[in-house]
Order: sequence, then C-alpha cells, then structure tokens
Amino acid sequence: MNATPPVRILLCDDHAVVRAGLLALLGSEPDIEVAGEAGSGEEAVALAARLAPDVVLMDLQLGEGIDGVEATRRISATGVHVLVLTTYDTDADITRAIEAGATGYLLKAERPEELFAAIRAASQGRTTLSPPVASRVMAHMRRPRPTLTDRERDILAQLSQGLGNRDIARALFISEATVKTHLGRIYDKLGVDTRAGAVAVAKEQRLLP
Repeated sequence: MNATPPVRILLCDDHAVVRAGLLALLGSEPDIEVAGEAGSGEEAVALAARLAPDVVLMDLQLGEGIDGVEATRRISATGVHVLVLTTYDTDADITRAIEAGATGYLLKAERPEELFAAIRAASQGRTTLSPPVASRVMAHMRRPRPTLTDRERDILAQLSQGLGNRDIARALFISEATVKTHLGRIYDKLGVDTRAGAVAVAKEQRLLP
C-alpha cells in the first residue's frame, strides 16, 4: 500500500529566526515537508510558481516590497492554497487576507497542534480560522451595513483609485482638511484605520459604485 505523500509547505516570513523556528517545528511532523523558504513577498510568489507547494504559510507584514496580502492574492490566483500565519488580527487585516484568497487565517499564538491541523486542512482546501479571528469574522458579518453620506462615498471612490488627499481635494473641489475629516469618519464607520483597509471593506460590502 502506497503511503500518502507529505504535505509540501513553502514558508514566507521576513524574520529568519521565525522561519528557523517553524522549520524545526514542522520537521517534527512526518506528514509535513518544508519545500522552501521565502523572506519576501516577491520571493514567495516566485518560489510558489517554481516549487508548486501544497500550502504556502504566509506572514502578512513582510518589510519592503509587496506585503503578505498582495503575495497571497498572486499565489492563490494560481491555485496554490495560502494559510496566513500572523500576529495581526485586526478587521482590516482579516478582511484583506480573506478577500485576497487566503484559505485560512491563523495567529502565531496558536498551539503547534492547531497549526499542524490547519496546514492539513488547507492542503485539502478547507478553511481554518483561529478562534479570535472566527469571532471577528462572525461579528463583522452580523454588523449592520454602514451608512455613508454621498460625499463619503465620493471620497471612497477616489481612494479606491489610489489618489492621495491632495488629489482627492482637487477632484472634488474641497479642501485637504475636509478630506481628512471625511476620511476619519469613513474609518470610524468601517471599523478600519488604514486607507487600504477602508477600500477592502468598502469593496467587500459593495459600498463603491
């Protein structure tokens, strides 16, 4: 009888010490094999294309270059499963990662057994969320859809095109101070604290035209 082949993993984390720790941890599991390591988003995308792993273990914050969300988007588009492993569990991070195609979202504080189980689940395309993340996702789904003013929608639309405050002010014939005030209100209503997070939530909740 043929043994089941091990789940092949690609590690992506910009901290070499973290990668070494994961390498040692995963090496204790006979049915999990680390096929490669990446220290940046670009490297992860290139290695995923070359190695065709079953699962990419992806951190979100990767220093310079593309972040873990963009790397997840590019890798998952090729059909490779991406399991996010991070310390960040804000609504914006979770929303962006899931929207980018992440199969699962795990926090680094989880026990090793939970990580092993999540990797095996991800290799089969099944979703695993850390309990705090699952709670946030459920709360987010239950939250009433935010009501934005017409002006806030206009600013969000400009934001989604990648415009800065000065360009948004010029496009809408308002002052930069007014743009900042509206952005603060938009962030509060959407429960985010970054421009990328606002755009991600707006797309998810279909608040953009």
